[in-house]
Amino acid sequence: MVKKIVASGANVLLIQKSILKDATNELSLHFLAKKGIMVVQDIERDEVDFICKSIHAIPVAHIDHLTADKFGHAELCEQTRLEDDTKIFKITGLTKAKTVSILVRGSNPLVIDEAERSIHDALCVIRSLVKSKALITGGGSVELEVASKLHEKATTMKGLEAIIFRNYAEALEIIPYTLAENAGINPINVVTELRNRHSKGEKYAGISVKKGNIVDNMKNETVLQPALVTQSALTLATEVVRMILKIDDVVMTAR
Repeated sequence: MVKKIVASGANVLLIQKSILKDATNELSLHFLAKKGIMVVQDIERDEVDFICKSIHAIPVAHIDHLTADKFGHAELCEQTRLEDDTKIFKITGLTKAKTVSILVRGSNPLVIDEAERSIHDALCVIRSLVKSKALITGGGSVELEVASKLHEKATTMKGLEAIIFRNYAEALEIIPYTLAENAGINPINVVTELRNRHSKGEKYAGISVKKGNIVDNMKNETVLQPALVTQSALTLATEVVRMILKIDDVVMTAR
């Protein structure tokens, strides 16, 4: 087996923990070390895809399939120690990779979990901006503006369509209502005032939690969010309602 690995031209082996648990012993590691081949054991299953994408490698299930076309490439693979003597394995110098690892450390698991959640939230914001390069104002301004337009449209319609548009608008008004309620502001007065302002054309008017009142332009408060978040929320909410109504044939849905 060592001869086959040497013949393939590999100089670093990454071994998955669950599948090849007993694949190595002290003698095999000794022979591989003499041939200048580094062995990294205990690679977790959920790390395999990320590593393969990073180094552009293809996982190999059997040693007979170990060929050069499946190898990844990196300038340096090294095992280092942190200040607290924790061992980490680093792969650097990846010319084709567009990935990066973030090492999160903390005094206890709760701190680490909270930091991981914060990083994940920040990455989700960046992902949304990359997919759709657009920002919208927050503070309930967008929801009230859409609700205002739907109310205007409903006045020009009759029958079931008018009811649907009106109820959709009322559902959107729940968002600024809840925001005002959580901020300790009178939600009924706030939503009523916001509705009046948006009907007059103040489309950026929204709720400022810090000031505890309505501001004319949420852009000046730098309260912004990715447009994709609101678009996805409206799309998914609409699909859920359509699905529920279709269950018992409450409404006929046709395209």
